[in-house]
Amino acid sequence: MEQLHQIAATIALTMGVAWASGINLYAAVLVLGLLGHSGNIVLPENLAILTQPVVIAAAGFMYVVEFFADKVPGVDTGWDGLHTFIRIPAGALLAAGAVGDVNPALSLAAAIVGGGLAAATHATKAGTRAMINVSPEPFTNWTASLGEDVAVIGGLWVALHYPLVFLGLLVLFIGLMIWLLPRIWAAIRKIFGYFGRLLRRPGPAAPPLSGEDGS
Repeated sequence: MEQLHQIAATIALTMGVAWASGINLYAAVLVLGLLGHSGNIVLPENLAILTQPVVIAAAGFMYVVEFFADKVPGVDTGWDGLHTFIRIPAGALLAAGAVGDVNPALSLAAAIVGGGLAAATHATKAGTRAMINVSPEPFTNWTASLGEDVAVIGGLWVALHYPLVFLGLLVLFIGLMIWLLPRIWAAIRKIFGYFGRLLRRPGPAAPPLSGEDGS
C-alpha cells in the first residue's frame, strides 16, 4: 500500500509540475522552491536545485514581472507567445526531474508526456486569453489571470498532499481541454478572419482633382 502511494505521489508531482508550467512556470518553480527550502516537502534529488536561494529569488522576480504583464490586455498575449519557447521545454525538464534517477527511459518518457501536457495547458491558457482580449474591458482579463495563479498554487499543493485527488482532477481537466481546444481554435480563426476582412476592405474613393471631371 505504501509503495502504491509513493508511485501515485511521484506521478502526481511529475504531471503537476508539467501542468503548472504550462500555465505559470515561475509560480510553479517558486512554490516548489519555497516548500522545499522550508522543509515542508522533500523534492527529488534532480529538483533539489529549485530550493537554492538564487533560484527562488529569480523565480520570485519573474513571477512578479509576469503577474503584472499577465494583467494587461494584449501584453499578456505577447507574453504567452514568447513563453511558448520557455514553458513547454521547462515543463518537460521538470517532469523528467520529478521521477528522479530511477531509469533513464522512465525519465525520457516523463519528459515526453510532461512536455505534451505543458504544451496543451499553455495552448489552452494562451488561446483563452486571446479570446478574452477581444473584449475592451480589463476586468475579465484580471479575473482570469488571478484565477490561473490560484489554480497553479492550489493545484501543486493538492498534488503534493493529496496525489490521488490531484490525478482525478487532472483527468477531468484533460477531458475539458480535449473538448475546449478545438472550439478555442475555431473562435480565434473567426477573430483573425474578421480583422483580416477589415484590413482588406477598400476605403472611400478619393474625390477627383480639379479638372479631371471635365469641368
